[in-house]
Amino acid sequence: MSDIKKDIQEKEIVIGTERTIRGMKNGNISKVYVALNCPNEIKEDVMHYGKIGKIEVINLKENNEELGIICKKPFPISVLGIK
Repeated sequence: MSDIKKDIQEKEIVIGTERTIRGMKNGNISKVYVALNCPNEIKEDVMHYGKIGKIEVINLKENNEELGIICKKPFPISVLGIK
């Protein structure tokens, strides 16, 4: 949990599945956080592109609502990319 807070404060973040996967395909993402209750199809896509691009994918213990709160956003976040 402290790692994610540190990454959010120190680095540029990308919120959302489509933007994160696009960034993974383009090589702009170095790390991805996936919420506990993220749909399986999305998790599989993120894991797939993570393996191809050798990008660290971290499955969180927090759900998407908690991830939104950690990011100080008023909405749930299922996938968060770190540039």
